[in-house]
Amino acid sequence: MKTLEQIGTHALREHIIKNWMTHDGMWFFHCLQAHGIEDANRINKAAIRSLAALELKRARTLFGLNMQSVDTFDDLKDIIDAAFSVSKGDFMRFAYTFPEKNVLHWEWAGPDCFAYQGMRRMGVIDRYECGVLFRVLCWLESAGVKYGMDSELKGCLMHTEGRCAGEVRFLFP
Repeated sequence: MKTLEQIGTHALREHIIKNWMTHDGMWFFHCLQAHGIEDANRINKAAIRSLAALELKRARTLFGLNMQSVDTFDDLKDIIDAAFSVSKGDFMRFAYTFPEKNVLHWEWAGPDCFAYQGMRRMGVIDRYECGVLFRVLCWLESAGVKYGMDSELKGCLMHTEGRCAGEVRFLFP
């Protein structure tokens, strides 16, 4: 049997994130079965909003990002990098970049979004409200950052537009 040291932090992180995302998917599935898609979406978003504030606070603490407020784009980039480094697994197949000042760009590699695939398998993709992007927006809200998006977060962009990509523009001076 391997030790944790032999497994390494990257493999351990991937394992934990996969288990967390599987739990999240199973939770949604059972909520859907018991209560229907409308309640599953509503409860999912409420859970995400509650989690996001705690998740962001924990990531900030873990990485020593102890600023009292997020006053600059560089502060925000550090916080986003910290949050994604402990919550985004390689299997998720999306990328985010900061192509210019005050801009976050995200993009999924083809139709490989795990949430999109899962909701298609459950047969509710046409009524699913994206929890993945909602989670990131809740991070931003809990950080007290003002922003605008180039697309409306309604439903699943992969389903409605054939791709999931976009930009968030931050309103820093």
